[in-house]
Amino acid sequence: MFNSLSAIVPMACVTAAAIAAMTAEAFRAPRERMPIGPLGIVGLIGAAISTFLLWNRNATSFDMVVADNFGLFVTWILILVGILSIAFSSPVVEREGLPLGEYYALMLFATAGMILMAMASDLLLIFLALEVLSLAVYVLTGIRRDSAVATEAAMKYFLLGAFASAFFLYGIAFTWGVTGSTNLTKIGAAIAAQSMAPSPMLLFAMGMLFVGFAFKVSAVPFHMWTPDAYEGAPPPVTGFMSTGVKAAAFAAFTRVFLAAFEPLRGEWADVVWAVAAATMIVGTVVGVSQSSIKRMLAYSSIAHGGYLLVALLAGNDLGKGAILFYLATYAITNLGAFGLIGLIESRERANDQISDYAGLWQQHPWLAALMAMFLLSLGGFPPFGGFIAKYYVFIAAVQAGYTWLAIIGVLTSVVSVFFYLRVIVMMYMTPASATPIRVPSIPAIAAAALVVTAVIVLYLGVLPAQVMDWAAASIGTIF
Repeated sequence: MFNSLSAIVPMACVTAAAIAAMTAEAFRAPRERMPIGPLGIVGLIGAAISTFLLWNRNATSFDMVVADNFGLFVTWILILVGILSIAFSSPVVEREGLPLGEYYALMLFATAGMILMAMASDLLLIFLALEVLSLAVYVLTGIRRDSAVATEAAMKYFLLGAFASAFFLYGIAFTWGVTGSTNLTKIGAAIAAQSMAPSPMLLFAMGMLFVGFAFKVSAVPFHMWTPDAYEGAPPPVTGFMSTGVKAAAFAAFTRVFLAAFEPLRGEWADVVWAVAAATMIVGTVVGVSQSSIKRMLAYSSIAHGGYLLVALLAGNDLGKGAILFYLATYAITNLGAFGLIGLIESRERANDQISDYAGLWQQHPWLAALMAMFLLSLGGFPPFGGFIAKYYVFIAAVQAGYTWLAIIGVLTSVVSVFFYLRVIVMMYMTPASATPIRVPSIPAIAAAALVVTAVIVLYLGVLPAQVMDWAAASIGTIF
């Protein structure tokens, strides 16, 4: 009995922690401080232990959840994202007066949905996991109920997300109609049997599924929600959804298109090529003109989604491993950047304009150094993880014959350096304004999370081989 349920244990640990957070909130007296955040970390550590024990076992539950090494690798990323997000959240939750139990329970439920999405081997289960994580993230985006910007952002995200979910559900329905199954393995076998002459219905189903995934990974032209949602949500929530949601969505994207729909690569490759190029170009060009650091990082996130699409399109051994390596590097780096933005904010000032960072080096040198490290990694500077991640992606694209797409990626990466360096110049070479940033006291757990994040980013840049080998071996379990 236990063996039949073992694949869902990591998700069950996180779900149990979310239920415990809700229960604790129900018994918490008004203004009473309870360690609800640490309760969530305990659940995530339990998920990490179970993930470690499941490694190389290829466990399956209900014929719909597969704990293969690919899903477990992504689960490791999601667990780390969850722990760091909770660590960065404590000062923001207290400063904003957010409901403790509701905030952490939603974050944990979203993480459980992400883990399920990464391990699901059935389109219907992917859809259910997608809805679980999406509903939680919609509410987290607008959790600052007294903020008009947050409310507007949550409403836009919800409405556009509902349309994307409808497209995805239509894709599932048409896929079932053509292949007679929603199981990814059976779909792949059915498509392979008719790959010489795919029906228009099958191509339509594949297109609908692609739209659903493209929305979740902020690919152009389905990116419109991203800047508003990133700006309106609390910074730890922004970091959480910009990394966790993207990691879970790309995990499912990879399973569906590099496994089930691989026989139709000739039909979808050109579309992915065009979307990847447009995503990199739009994310970079529009990001240059932003004056808000949150919106700038939002367009940066869009561009990084384009780089991940390049790795997915390459589809060779290096490209497949590069997907997971890039996801890990991007998740840790972006989470560190948004976590630091949340710590710099105060009740009196949002400090979200790039000009607000003028002279930060003079007042808070270690915060400026960490922010510079995260931005340089996002820009692809050595010796940080972002440089190695982009290197793997572009080399994989060239090896697969997508040289022009790799050139577009390199050029957009060079252009993106401008808006990353603009913040660094502001911190180090611009005098502080008349009203400089006053950073609130930073809790020890948040400071420790920043240091851990920086160490991982540096490690991935200096010693990437071991992680890349794990990534390549992990993604090999689904092919």
